[in-house]
Amino acid sequence: MDENSPGVRPVPRQGIMDIAAYVPGKSNAPGVAKIHKLSSNENPLGASPAAKEAVRRVAEKMEFYPDGSAARLRKAIAERHALNPENIICSNGSDEVIGLLTQTYLGPGDEGVFTEHGFLVYKIYIQAAGGMPVIAKETDRTADVDAILAAVTPRTRIVFIANPNNPTGTYLPFGEIRRLHAGLPRSVLLVLDAAYAEYVRKNDYEAGVELVSSAENVVMTRTFSKIHGLGGLRVGWAYGPSHVIDALNRVRGPFNVNAAAIEAGIAAMGDRAHVERTVLHNEKWLNWLSEELPRLGLSVTPSVGNFVLIHFPEDGRHSAAAADDYLSARGYILRRVAAYGFPNALRMTVGSEEANRGVVASLAEFLKA
Repeated sequence: MDENSPGVRPVPRQGIMDIAAYVPGKSNAPGVAKIHKLSSNENPLGASPAAKEAVRRVAEKMEFYPDGSAARLRKAIAERHALNPENIICSNGSDEVIGLLTQTYLGPGDEGVFTEHGFLVYKIYIQAAGGMPVIAKETDRTADVDAILAAVTPRTRIVFIANPNNPTGTYLPFGEIRRLHAGLPRSVLLVLDAAYAEYVRKNDYEAGVELVSSAENVVMTRTFSKIHGLGGLRVGWAYGPSHVIDALNRVRGPFNVNAAAIEAGIAAMGDRAHVERTVLHNEKWLNWLSEELPRLGLSVTPSVGNFVLIHFPEDGRHSAAAADDYLSARGYILRRVAAYGFPNALRMTVGSEEANRGVVASLAEFLKA
């Protein structure tokens, strides 16, 4: 009898085993003494000292449940961004909000649209909700509004767009985001994933606050994992219309944000100096990497995030996989991105000065070998 036959053992519902599990960037290289982890777009300056101190205080009262509504954290976010705290939901990383949105607004046969090189989690959560993932082609590794609109059908319920996008680092000017929204049916939910918004230094960029405030079908998601360096605590948030936030609060876990994450998030929101230091560090070294890597003969997709997508020659000897092995052996851990449609590229987080210079020097040696 087949092991998946009814009555033999519990069987996942149809479609679950078709999901390709998300594989995070690696974090170690066996046998290497010193590691520079540049695979997960983490903050090389770490978390705010104020956030670290907040976590230490929480350690003295870990027996107590956190506030299930994360009211103080929502208030801190609202004050920082001039928002209504009632239109904010906090979450176990912004990934959780993405999952809640698909769980709430998608059902069997419904479609969710995302772009060709978009965050892999979109497809996973669409499938997990029983929906059908629909991929819109990009142009020059950048989201294409016309392609997204062409992918929308009467079955479309949700559209995800990461702006800036990971792993490409490209972005859409907000005029294009508004054009996208104007072209969508009012029944379709537009989700603006602005995980890297704080790093962008372009005059024509907006994270989405104004559009959310004026529309009934737009949600903006954000994270503390990147600019605030709180990836290990898993804390994110979303800003949306009252009816969307109300629906999400009905399906989220009752204590989905832990006490340490809440307190660290509040402290991080208040430490503007740490954010500014991070932005300046990233701006300096993103520009440096974007200049130095092409001098080696490598192609780099122009990025506005805290990472660069590095493309390797098609000569058979200097592939991304070979470069990854070479760098890993020297303690530099980058991210392979074949699953995103880039089999011959690596994504590199902007790291410390030591890490950035070390990767460029090692790649120079690799390309000469």
